[in-house]
Amino acid sequence: MSKDDVRPDPATEAFVAHRNLLFTVAYEMLGSAVDAEDVLQETWLRWVGVDLDTVRDRRAYLVQIATRQALGRLRTLARRKESYVGPWLPEPLLTVPDVADDVDLADSMSMAMMLVLETLTPTERAVFVLREVFDLGYDEIAEAVDRTPAAVRQIAHRARSHVAARRPRGVVSITETRAALGAFQRALETGDLQNLLDLLAPDVVALSDGGGIKHAMPRPVVGAAKVARALAAGVAVFGTQVTVEPAQVNGHPALIMRIDGEIDMAVAMRIDDGLITGLYSVRNPEKLTRMDRETAMSR
Repeated sequence: MSKDDVRPDPATEAFVAHRNLLFTVAYEMLGSAVDAEDVLQETWLRWVGVDLDTVRDRRAYLVQIATRQALGRLRTLARRKESYVGPWLPEPLLTVPDVADDVDLADSMSMAMMLVLETLTPTERAVFVLREVFDLGYDEIAEAVDRTPAAVRQIAHRARSHVAARRPRGVVSITETRAALGAFQRALETGDLQNLLDLLAPDVVALSDGGGIKHAMPRPVVGAAKVARALAAGVAVFGTQVTVEPAQVNGHPALIMRIDGEIDMAVAMRIDDGLITGLYSVRNPEKLTRMDRETAMSR
């Protein structure tokens, strides 16, 4: 038998088969790919010590381990965010094309939706993600979050109501998103903001995450006029140094800005009723380390 014919052991085989799923669960809960990778490592270390003969559903068991690790890390992240410089945004991911084909997964990963998930408690977030995105049963979720199935049902109902009141209104077509991004791109490249202004909602909110490393707006900017002025200032600063290219970020059309060929910023949008209501710019270089390669996600 050649080395190529040797199958991995059952534990390794199961972990590899579900690796993208586990990463997606952790990322949806944390908004950080770096921390999601750490959760994967911790999950593996615990998984190899499990007696597989006692495991009825390996996928569910792995998700439960990953969820417990992510919950512990969520609380650590909350403390880290308290001292974060300026607005905190999720780490953007350059996703493989088939993520966009899974509409529910792409919706749950959008920058706007990830920010909505940030407003949930750690347990609410875990329950919402596992139930609404990954369709786990209440009994399985109860095992993961150390609650009774009845309590999980109540938490799920509360989280759904909370999210429904804050999530983007209606389904936004790819065409609408690309039109808004095209106007934004032209504004950056030409300095002409008028077409972009026509797409800004009166109550638009712009968030810019520099993490105290790169220059960014120190607080949210609210209102079309104020956002337009902030964009005009940014266009004046960057000028012709910038090249802008379309990309798929978190399963949605977005823009990547480069300066001298190096990725400087990822820009995503929230669109409601045809107008831009959220503008999200990530400049923190520590959050752009995965923007040079595609990341596979799955449910």
